[in-house]
Order: sequence, then C-alpha cells, then structure tokens
Amino acid sequence: MYRSLVIACILAGLVACNRKKDYDKVFKDPNLYCATVYELNTVVMGNNFPPIIASRNYLYATVAAYEVIAGGYPDQYFSLAGQVNGLTPLPKPVAGKPVEVEFAALLAFCKLGEAVTFPAGSMKGYVDSLKKLATDHGMPENMFANSIAYADTVSAVIMKWSKKDNYLQTRGAPEYTVMDSPGRWVPTPPAYASAMEPHWNTIRPVVMESASQFTPPPPYKFDVTNKNSDYYKEVISIKNAVDSLTEEQAHIADFWDDNPFKLNVSGHLMFGTKKFSPPGHWMSIVGIAAKKANADFPTTVCAYAKTTIALFDAFIECWDEKYRHNTARPETVINKYIDPNWRPHLQTPPFPEYTCGHSTCSAAAAETLTSMFGDNFSYTDTTELEFGIKNRTFPSFRAAAEENNWARYYGGIHFHHSCIVSTEQGRKIGEWVVNKLKMKKNDVTYTNQKLLQK
Repeated sequence: MYRSLVIACILAGLVACNRKKDYDKVFKDPNLYCATVYELNTVVMGNNFPPIIASRNYLYATVAAYEVIAGGYPDQYFSLAGQVNGLTPLPKPVAGKPVEVEFAALLAFCKLGEAVTFPAGSMKGYVDSLKKLATDHGMPENMFANSIAYADTVSAVIMKWSKKDNYLQTRGAPEYTVMDSPGRWVPTPPAYASAMEPHWNTIRPVVMESASQFTPPPPYKFDVTNKNSDYYKEVISIKNAVDSLTEEQAHIADFWDDNPFKLNVSGHLMFGTKKFSPPGHWMSIVGIAAKKANADFPTTVCAYAKTTIALFDAFIECWDEKYRHNTARPETVINKYIDPNWRPHLQTPPFPEYTCGHSTCSAAAAETLTSMFGDNFSYTDTTELEFGIKNRTFPSFRAAAEENNWARYYGGIHFHHSCIVSTEQGRKIGEWVVNKLKMKKNDVTYTNQKLLQK
C-alpha cells in the first residue's frame, strides 16, 4: 500500500503539472520508469510467480526497454545483440520519423512484461495511463504513433528471442521423483508442495556459457551419526540459532524472507499471504539506488537490465546445483533425527537446500549494482514497509548480500555453509556479467583479472 501510494503521487504530480508540449520533460523522469517496474512487480506478485520464473518476467521486460534506449541513444549505449546468447541485431529508429525514446522504452517494457507474465491484459490499464499521459502533455500525433511503432518493433525481436530460451519445453518435462532416502530432499510442511522447477538448468543463460560454468564444491556429506562431522555441526548450529534468535536476527530473517506465497495454517483454515520474491526485492533496490544516485532515465533503465541479467543467470546456476545434489532441508533432517516438533523461523520453500537461491542471486545483483553506482554506496531499503516490516540500511550492496546469507540461516531454511558458498557463487556470476557486457559507453571498465583469466 505504501509504495502504491508513492506511485499514485508520482503519476498525479505529472498530471497536475500538465502543460502543453512538456511531454519530453515528463517522460525523461526516471521515477516514471521505476514506477512502471513496480507495476510489473505487483502483477508478478499477484499471479503467484515463484522467484525463478519471476526472474524471467523481469529479464525480458527490462532488456526490451534497454534495447529501445540503446537504439535511441546509439552514441551512449551499446545494444546487447551479439553480446548475450541468441539475441540478433535490433532495428533502429527510422530516420525522419521522430520517436520519444523514453516513452517507447516504457511501452516495450510493459509489452514484454505482460506477454511473459500472463494473464493477457494484465498491464493494459497501466499502458493506457502512459498513453494518456503522452497526449495530455502535448506529444505530437506523429511522434506518438512512431514511438508506439518503434516499441512494438523492438518488442517483437525480444519476444522472438524469449521464445527460444527453452522455457516452454520445460513446461512439459517430467516431474521430480521424490526418493525418501537419508539426506535427500522431500516435500516439507505445511504445503508439502512438489519440487519447483527441477529442469530450470536447461533454460538458456543470458551471459553464462552454460548452467554449470560456475559449479561450486559439493555440499558436506550427509552424516548425523558422527557429532564431529561437518554436516552434524551445521545441523546443530542452525537448530541452536533458530531456537535462540534475537529480535535483530529475526528482523534480518523476516526482511529477506521474500516468500511470494506463504501458506498460513490455523486449524482447518488455510490462506496465503503474498510478498515480492527475491528478484522482485532486488528490482526495488535498483529503483532506490537509482533515485539516490540521481540517475537519469537511460542510466536507470541500464541498471535494471544489467541486474535482471545477473539475477536470471544466477538462478540457472543455482538450480543446476540444487538438482545435482538434491539435499534435504534443515527442517527435514532435524525433524527426523533430532526433534520432530522443531520448526524453522521462516517457511521452507519447495526445492532442495544446496545451494541457496536468494544468497546466489543477491550476491550477483550486488555486483551489477556496484558496477553501476560504486562500492560503499549506502542506502536505506524501504521495500518491505508495505508488508509491515521496517527498513534496513546498508553501507553497500555487497553488505546487503552478506546480510542476506545470514538471513537464510537465521530463518532456519539453509545451512550457513550453503549460504557462504552461494554468496561466493553469486559474486562470480555478477562479476562475469559485468565484465562480459558493454552497455554504457562512457563507463569505466569494471575488471577482475583473476576472474577473466579463469
């Protein structure tokens, strides 16, 4: 509700300052792009998309918007065509046909966001409000028509690209086979849901060469009989941590929970509560950072696109690892071998434990945002206010990613060793994305020689 009111105020303010032929000023406001990303965020949340699929929703929408910007500002931005897997060259604006580039970028974002997200028409009302904004602020009819046409042309190329990422093929793939053997993942309470997206490692990465490019070391060997084993120590550590959470630790866990659909059970009554997923949370952070940095519209679009690419590839790498080892969740192990009544602080999501998706994607996003806005970029994350969770302030994006790795441990859903490994994996993926992509032409090259020499 809080963020919805903010967006309503932005749009109302733009209408309130309605002056003829000030459309250029209106559409160059980066807050309008952030508001549009938020609109998609709410559609994704409303349709119960899990974090893995949500990363795909954001990817194609933000890349579509970015390609409009790259086409409209060729002296400032490079197209991603030829840089990312499978993307062919995109059309440029036609000479002699004026285009309002930012308006077209917004339309392309919405078109791909709606097409990838479903259901059809989910963003129509918002798109109509953008078009009304253009006409109310005096955009010439020919520019209005040209901008829509250019957005549609770019969107068609991105749509074609999206359809070749193997997503549709995974919809008909075999279901995960549950094997109740020691240390292996099985469904967890309260929903006992099936394993989520076991074939996601077959999705085409954007920048990574393959799903297994950054394969981490294997998890600790399952062993709950030897109290000196690394695995047993991890089990006891997480149990003790959850059993003695401080108020601050509970807040950290809740802040980074990002469970898009929590199933609440009270007697025979069951109901779901929704929040942004992990990639949705990072979409919010991008907007917060862009606003604090006073970034212009194209830079803001670039920051979102680069971050979604890192998030998308991070989930592919992580899901490849999850279903390689199929490790049991702490809740399963503790209930079976130590305490049948133990419950984690957070609700356990329906997929294997090793590695941690949130820690992986958070560390990857932190690297892309660091490349855009610098290290030691302090900010206050207000994302969770609308879900009744107070803000947290961080000295840097990397510090936020580090806190996230503790959050999953405090929540009782990931062993801390898994989170540490995942944060390192995410960092490698983020660095790879940043070093492989050339986006903003005047950027200082962000390099890590050790990574590039691998």
